Amino acid sequence: MFALFSLRNLFGKLIELMTESPSLTYIGHATVLIEMGGMRVLTDPILRNRISLLRRRGLPIDPATFRDIDAVLISHLHYDHLDLPSLRLLGHDTRLIVPHGSAKLFRRQGFRLIEDVREGDTTTIGMLTVRATRARHSHYRHPFGLRSDCLGFIIQGQYKVYFPGDTDIFPEMIHLQDDLDVALLPVWGWGPTLGPGHMDPLQAAKALALLRPRLAIPIHWGTLYPTGLAQLNPRRFLTDPPYAFARFAAYLAPEVKTQIVEPGGTVSLDEALKEAR
Repeated sequence: MFALFSLRNLFGKLIELMTESPSLTYIGHATVLIEMGGMRVLTDPILRNRISLLRRRGLPIDPATFRDIDAVLISHLHYDHLDLPSLRLLGHDTRLIVPHGSAKLFRRQGFRLIEDVREGDTTTIGMLTVRATRARHSHYRHPFGLRSDCLGFIIQGQYKVYFPGDTDIFPEMIHLQDDLDVALLPVWGWGPTLGPGHMDPLQAAKALALLRPRLAIPIHWGTLYPTGLAQLNPRRFLTDPPYAFARFAAYLAPEVKTQIVEPGGTVSLDEALKEAR
């Protein structure tokens, strides 16, 4: 009888998790917590207040935000997307889905659950399906370092969410638009200028016109800045990009709803998509 009660209780908790409203939390930069289908998936975790010469703007991250993570998606190896000390905060038994060619880096650091994927590969996280997509970006961790693929990911459960990682716009984005619900579009970087392989607000709006999701949320802004620039009031690159993106998006893709989520903010996808096309 006790075993039957425990089984029913476990089944009830599973149903409760599965029926919770899917949500996105924009932790900052390219780090997004996707909660969907009872799973907690984290993208490109940057969880510290300082990374080399970069500092984090705003309040420290609440550790509860990255507790009990089911899987981590790593788009590429650049230091502002792959921070090994941040991964250690999650634990060495955290499941890592990483670009092809990089698995040995994670194994050397003691991580045990590593899945190496190429563009086009599909895997599952619980009831979620994850497909690796192309990204147009530099393949090296540093100029003379390890080379691996650069990826984006489409995560599908109750909704279909596109996380591009770091990428420039590319024409084949139009082939990713198959009933996308949400596109998490990078609109800037971490400094006053952008290097190659990134999108500014106008380029991101042009990408939006190719992708045609129901909802666009700008990311990759407002979080990291070089040490010493805080005194210069760098509003232009820390706070302006998502609003510039929203203006361009209203012109180039007026049928797509754009929602700006401040770093640390959470959005319910049921609510956000209720009024979207």
